[in-house]
Amino acid sequence: MSKDKRITLSVKNVSVGYKNTVVAKDINFEISRGELMSIIGINGVGKSTLLRTLANIHAKLAGSILINEEAIENYNAFELSTLVSVVLTEPIASKNLTVQELVALGRQPYTNWIGKLSRTDISKITEAIRLLELENLTHKKCYQLSDGQLQRVLIARAIAQDTSIILLDEPTTHLDLYHKVQLLKLLKFIAKQTNKAVLFTSHEIEMAIQLCDKMLLLNPPKHYFGSPKKLIAAKAFEQLFPTEVVSFDAQTASFHIEK
Repeated sequence: MSKDKRITLSVKNVSVGYKNTVVAKDINFEISRGELMSIIGINGVGKSTLLRTLANIHAKLAGSILINEEAIENYNAFELSTLVSVVLTEPIASKNLTVQELVALGRQPYTNWIGKLSRTDISKITEAIRLLELENLTHKKCYQLSDGQLQRVLIARAIAQDTSIILLDEPTTHLDLYHKVQLLKLLKFIAKQTNKAVLFTSHEIEMAIQLCDKMLLLNPPKHYFGSPKKLIAAKAFEQLFPTEVVSFDAQTASFHIEK
């Protein structure tokens, strides 16, 4: 597979929020195909708001968001659905769907008006199910799944949508340590294997440092963007929490509780 390393998503001087309320401003970053990137920061700093803005669910308040060098507002809803897929934290509309049916919903942007699946659609659905190792669950109802299994199904739906950008909001929420690690390693594999730009919000800072190609640390008034190594060198993580409570060890790339 040839690797397209052109910038897929570029964010320049962006402010996000609601109407006249700015949650975060002066945000800058870029991500290419094949890269895994995390957006981290303390609660309430604007991680989810930024992600929803990148998905065009919320309108940006200032700045520019470019997808394939084109302003996001220049795409209509159909065009955007073929470029960006989103996995949010909200409960799905109907857990009565089977795994196969939910993954198949990822093909909605491409099906005809009666929703008939083409050979290509079926191939994309099958490949997504294989990638997420869901073959043994295809006929199960979604309400029968564990949180970790359902999260994998939602990611499979995004894979089936076959977009160059996948956005995920807190994908490891409600998972235990083992399944958090397993899921984030899976996202990295997906980015590399399918040559997609995968971007997720997270509180799992230490895991992100170990697995991500790039990180955006939202920490007003100054945000940090770059490789984990670059952020460690800039002492970005030391500024996240009060040092009398939590300290960051640059040598081990981990946080320590001050006793």
